[in-house]
Amino acid sequence: MTIRARTRAHVFWRCLFLQAAWNRRGMQNLGFAYAIEPALDALYADPAKREEALARHLGFFNCHPYMAAAILGGAIHHEELVAAGAEPGAVPLSYKATLQGPLAAVGDGFFWTALRPFFGAMAALGALVAGWPAVVAAVVLYNVVHFGLRLVLFRAGYQQGDAVVGLIAHLALPRMADRLRAAGVALCGATAAAVALRAGGGVLGAEQAAVLVVAAAAGAGYLALARGIPLFPAAYLAAVLGTIMAAVTGWDGRL
Repeated sequence: MTIRARTRAHVFWRCLFLQAAWNRRGMQNLGFAYAIEPALDALYADPAKREEALARHLGFFNCHPYMAAAILGGAIHHEELVAAGAEPGAVPLSYKATLQGPLAAVGDGFFWTALRPFFGAMAALGALVAGWPAVVAAVVLYNVVHFGLRLVLFRAGYQQGDAVVGLIAHLALPRMADRLRAAGVALCGATAAAVALRAGGGVLGAEQAAVLVVAAAAGAGYLALARGIPLFPAAYLAAVLGTIMAAVTGWDGRL
């Protein structure tokens, strides 16, 4: 018993609204049940069995809304097996309960603390360099990445079931998050340099030299963080070097 591609597309569309009915008791349970309902309608012709299947997905559920796509696809995978009599009805619930916590942690670390800040810094720098079109481009790129990952996770969950864990591990999202954070720090440094350059009117002299030093420091900071140097020692060193630079150049901050 398999779900048609059109029905799966309908489920994926609904999962984009997973948090629309967030509540304190079940958190994302109503959104999850709403998303999976078209698949259950296709699998269970008997109204009693369909109601029973929907009721078991009204239990507590809370995960990162993007990573939840993998759990939703996997839940459909297991519901197909339940409908075929190959698995008991408790298996989809165990699948959800096992993955929602770990995937929530992975999603928070990658999307909320790495990918979104990275594109935010990119938008800030782009706005200074190229104006509002750069902000639009950054928003579009962010959504291309996040929608693409959601679709990949949903399809993998549906096709592979429990084996989706291996795919998520292969993506190495925590390691990629570390690189995105370091790149975001560099973009913030470049943004500060762009602000200083605009304030100075782009004239040659000590001001431009200071801007170039700031940009170089941003690049050096990225390389240092990428090599595993702790954040706070690197920040303190940058502050000391910046103070020395200001004393040597005589820069008084009036760019």
